[in-house]
Amino acid sequence: MMRPYSLLHLSLTLTLCPYATLGAQVDPAQFEALHYRSVGPTQGGRVTTVTGVSAIPGTFYFGATGGGVWKSEDYGQSWHNISDGFLATGSIGAIAVAPSDPHRLYVGTGSDGLRSNVIVGKGVYRSDDAGSTWRSIGLPRAGQIGAVLVHPTDPDQIYVAAIGQPFGPNSERGVFRSRDGGTTWDRVLFLSDSTGAVDLEFAPDNPQEIYASLWRGERKPWTIISGAHEGGVYRSRDGGSSWTKLGGGLPTGLIGKSDLAVSAAAPNRLYVLIEAASGGGLYRSDDRGETFTLVSTQRGILDRPFYYTNVDATPTNADEVFVEATRFWQSTDGGKTFRRRSTPHGDNHDLWIDPNNPNVWIQSNDGGANVTRDGGETWSSQDNQPTAELYQVAVDDRFPYWLYAGQQDNGTAIAVPSLPPGPGPNGLSSYWHEVGGCETGPAVPKPGDPDIIYANCKGRFSRLNLRTGQEKSYYVGAMNLYGANPRDLPYRFQRVVPIHVSPHDPNTVYHASQYLHRSRDEGVTWEQISPDLTAATPETQVISGAPITRDITGEEYYSTIYSVRESSVEAGVIWVGANDGPISVTRDNGRTWHRVTPPTLPPGGRVQTVEPSPHRAGKAYAAILRNQLDDWQPYLYRTADYGTTWTRLSSPGAGIPADVPVRVVREDPAREGLLYAGTEFGMYVSFDDGAHWQSLQLDLPVTPVTDLALAGQDLVISTMGRGFWILDDVTPLRKAVAATRTLPILLPPSPAIRMRYRSRNGEGAQGEPEFPPPGALIDYLLPKEFSGTLALEIVQDDRVLRRFISDSAPTLKSSGTKRLETTPGHHRIQWDLTLPGAWDSNPRQAYRGGPLVVPGLYQVRLLVDGTVRATQPLRVQLDPRVTADGVTQAHVEEQLRVSLSVVGLLSASRRLLAHAEAAQKELGDAENGRQLSGAIAQLETADQIYPTPMLVDQIGYLSRMINGADQKLGRDAITRFGALQRWYEEVRRAVEAVAGPVPR
Repeated sequence: MMRPYSLLHLSLTLTLCPYATLGAQVDPAQFEALHYRSVGPTQGGRVTTVTGVSAIPGTFYFGATGGGVWKSEDYGQSWHNISDGFLATGSIGAIAVAPSDPHRLYVGTGSDGLRSNVIVGKGVYRSDDAGSTWRSIGLPRAGQIGAVLVHPTDPDQIYVAAIGQPFGPNSERGVFRSRDGGTTWDRVLFLSDSTGAVDLEFAPDNPQEIYASLWRGERKPWTIISGAHEGGVYRSRDGGSSWTKLGGGLPTGLIGKSDLAVSAAAPNRLYVLIEAASGGGLYRSDDRGETFTLVSTQRGILDRPFYYTNVDATPTNADEVFVEATRFWQSTDGGKTFRRRSTPHGDNHDLWIDPNNPNVWIQSNDGGANVTRDGGETWSSQDNQPTAELYQVAVDDRFPYWLYAGQQDNGTAIAVPSLPPGPGPNGLSSYWHEVGGCETGPAVPKPGDPDIIYANCKGRFSRLNLRTGQEKSYYVGAMNLYGANPRDLPYRFQRVVPIHVSPHDPNTVYHASQYLHRSRDEGVTWEQISPDLTAATPETQVISGAPITRDITGEEYYSTIYSVRESSVEAGVIWVGANDGPISVTRDNGRTWHRVTPPTLPPGGRVQTVEPSPHRAGKAYAAILRNQLDDWQPYLYRTADYGTTWTRLSSPGAGIPADVPVRVVREDPAREGLLYAGTEFGMYVSFDDGAHWQSLQLDLPVTPVTDLALAGQDLVISTMGRGFWILDDVTPLRKAVAATRTLPILLPPSPAIRMRYRSRNGEGAQGEPEFPPPGALIDYLLPKEFSGTLALEIVQDDRVLRRFISDSAPTLKSSGTKRLETTPGHHRIQWDLTLPGAWDSNPRQAYRGGPLVVPGLYQVRLLVDGTVRATQPLRVQLDPRVTADGVTQAHVEEQLRVSLSVVGLLSASRRLLAHAEAAQKELGDAENGRQLSGAIAQLETADQIYPTPMLVDQIGYLSRMINGADQKLGRDAITRFGALQRWYEEVRRAVEAVAGPVPR
């Protein structure tokens, strides 16, 4: 017989498989049951494209900048994602519904707002079933897509406005046409490899007549390029086969971004909102583009053109015009004058007006998408869209831990809990709260005191005290940075400025400009402890925004420090990475510095992450982003000698594709050489210190992973478009071995905390956070050739407390427990830490809702065909918050003892009721049957309005009272239990006198 896998055997097996000896890949079957869960926040992120379905009232779609495509069928009251698992990017530029077939959808990926966190597109997708499924139909190199047009009567004839790659020249730009639903494409309008198309419109009465906006838009890390001498507005009168540039009064010379609007109410009219060095503003043509008149240069309708420049006209009223910019503008006189209208959030991007009901709109902005049914007077909520763009993640050290980050354009930084902290008056979505600073973050809780949060707002350091609600400001240099040429600034602060608390001293805080700053008094005083640690190339120290519109918010300040980390192994070893390439280290707490940039690293990239090893002094990792320089390779490095030498961990063939930039790398503190990498398109893991990588995407949506943290057993991530996610208990990754064993393996469970909270397991209809039920996570691995009956037992003192089986045949004692999976690979079940509850005549209800076990040591046993094959210890611990509240081990032991007595009494009472009812049915109206009626009435509550609860319900009432919390039992509970016992005995004697003993 095969020897069982004991804990010692498994531990030795895993210990003797160091990362250096693992094969190129670990079989993903060893961790395939791991699951990412979304924990919010549920406040929306930036949405750049929206549309509705006039043929199906109440149906709307929006495309987020990193969160994919979402659908509502109830006027925006709830949203659900429809692109996960299909699209290769979460960045959406355009959504179009075929006018002749409301189930035919086209999506162009890659949003058209080219801010610094823009995410590249991956082509065009098509759905023939209203978004249930999608398939790629080409143009994968088109970069950002500004518009998709579908012919009004032919759903297979489509046009795409391709802006192109946002960071460099490429030929897949301009206007593309397909006449076969995307099977083949023709580029029908092209100017150059740096100028693309950003908008398209049909003439409302003639789909052969098409208008197009062409634009040179490009982003560098230090500036925004919007405009060139080529570009402007074009028209085709033969369905896109030939084009003519429109003039007739439109600006000439340097032309920037433009947008178009038409209205079926006046087919000859064309509106053009255009950025230009001379003559920018809103233009109107009433002769189909032959001549134009400048109708408005009102301030505000053309602010930040690279980010906005959006104009729309009402389909039923050509004089009603809307402009989406920082504010939302409405004109009712054909664009001559505008007034501000209110939307739920500023920074507005898109608008769709229902042609069948012009009071129904969907509108989007940096806070999400919102629907109105009364012409903009009232709007649907944006707090039902988990599409937050988060720049980083920090976790605190309380229990349960909270997650912190700056969220793009949503007030202050935010915090969300990993598990429900208590009852929420507005459901599971209501827990998140603001924690200082502003949209860019970071927000870093003070170790040991999570009520103190160090935060940042675009270079402005602050200290928030949640106990007082006050946020103290301690800006290094105390100088307003907006609008300045960076070369003139004494301190250059990027919008996303690092804040790092020393792992050796919670009162030591690091903050960074081009210099590293340190405070030992929470920011009151700062000392500069480094020289300029950036490349500081003069040609990049320029005013941002060229060649037309100046745009200086600090987002493009180059040559700043972007990452700071002090080694947790060796105090005074501090690593620094700059957003223009250099990596530096000090080994003497900042007195001397050494530039240690890997010699094979090309210059200029953003050192997004420097990660000192939690295991060895001198060992560190670096992730460098160069996609803003049009270099899409992954750049990951490791050093073991304080940066003297480096090894590249992302060479071709290592496992991360050549066009997937890496943003962050972290080493697992519990297993040396276990690395996690967050990339532009998802998650990767390495089991051999970066020599080889493999996907850890699992069920995580495709979206940029901006940061990672390890919180105990959990992997915590932030994303640029889908909020925070948690991979609970990564023990299967920490214990992964080079080859799956032939016997079933039971992994050592992490300690389980005895918690009580309401949960919702699975993402709700409105994208609510997912909080799994409390309990112990138990992982087991099965080999490919496995067969037999599987059982898993929870044991204490040789008593089997709970049993989970693979046999599908239901029995009363296994009812309510999970059925074990026997397919090959990794499986995870959760024991809710309860013992069996009371018996019930309904097998589906029997033994549910039992009391919690007490803290202590238990054994988990895995059995195959009745034979124990593996055993692991499981420790159950009391919630530390409960201990702090004065509850002791003795209290919960007494609580369990009484609870089990109540369970026994409830089982006995239910069995007595079933026995009495069966006997009464046999006796009918005989005297003995009538005697039983009185006993049954004592046991069972009458079916009427406001009945008096009888014995069975009274026992259940007591059970709920004593099991609702961890507590010392009140005296009345004990007294009441005695009274219920006596009541039961009286009724039992009456029943058994007529019906005989109750069967067991």
